[in-house]
Amino acid sequence: MEFFLEKTEVWFTALENSVNISSVFCQIDLPFSESVITVRWYGVLIAFGYILAALFGGRIAYTWKIDLNKMVDILIYGSLGGIIGARLYYCFSKWETYSDNPLSILYIWEGGLAIWGGIIGGLAAGLIVCKVNKINIRNLLDMVGMSLLIGQGIGRWGNFANQEAFGTNTTLPWGMYSQKTYNYLSYVIAQGAVNGSEDPIIANLDPTKPVHPTFLYESLWCLLGFAILYITLKNWRKFSGQLFLMYGVWYGTGRTIIEGFRTDSLYIGNTTLRVSQVLSLSVAVVCAIALVVLLIKYIKNPKPIEGVDYIVGEPPVYWAKSKAKKAAKLAAANNTPVEEVQEDVTENNE
Repeated sequence: MEFFLEKTEVWFTALENSVNISSVFCQIDLPFSESVITVRWYGVLIAFGYILAALFGGRIAYTWKIDLNKMVDILIYGSLGGIIGARLYYCFSKWETYSDNPLSILYIWEGGLAIWGGIIGGLAAGLIVCKVNKINIRNLLDMVGMSLLIGQGIGRWGNFANQEAFGTNTTLPWGMYSQKTYNYLSYVIAQGAVNGSEDPIIANLDPTKPVHPTFLYESLWCLLGFAILYITLKNWRKFSGQLFLMYGVWYGTGRTIIEGFRTDSLYIGNTTLRVSQVLSLSVAVVCAIALVVLLIKYIKNPKPIEGVDYIVGEPPVYWAKSKAKKAAKLAAANNTPVEEVQEDVTENNE
């Protein structure tokens, strides 16, 4: 077994020395055969993000007392739906490449997945299973929104390992440059367009200059979004589905902006409209409207959140447990009954 092959030198504007990265995590020699299995960093990071997202979702499901066996069904079918959706979205967006040989759509090992297709396909499959297993769909969506941000935030680093999904030229300190960015931008300029589009942004590229590390932008945006949603979960979640709508607003807005820097976007026909930008903006606007409407509805008529362990107007159970522990420690330290310090602890935590 060999590790970290095919190293590529990457330069950053603010650094004096280059950084060596490899798109290949390891190569495994199969016993009794001359065949070799190549494991790439992209797959390793996607798998790592997927595992963390699944563990987090499982933890939330346990907290909300959702049957974990049913959650496993959702995880399995949702994952399959996500892979199928990601592949079909990509292939249909580049149909001119696959139209002559539709069977090549199945050649998923050759690459070509789109995150929006994965989200749509995974949600569709998950919601069907959710309906069959009689699980609160909106609670599931809240769980999925937070989990997706974990997986996306980590998985984007696979693009860095491959030196792909980068942006246009920049003079910022974190601008990056490598032989792969040079080769790709040179190809784009030689073609005169990306995917048949006469995008004016692409026309001004310089392959000899650093580019925006858009993978980093999206990774940080997703991880920050997860932190915001998690804080909301603990403090300000008012209705089921709120966190998922916030996910749609947050990710849709970020992706709309970041996609504008990308040099490998999928376009709508021969126009300059980028598929992901149009879809991301649409999702952000629709989710924002739904979020405002439902928040107003909640303000007018507050109702308990179904399927979780706390109700509107009362602190979550984990707050109560935290306060109880603090009260017990304070009472033990002062050698006084717990009832005498309970009120002080409650006031200090509100």
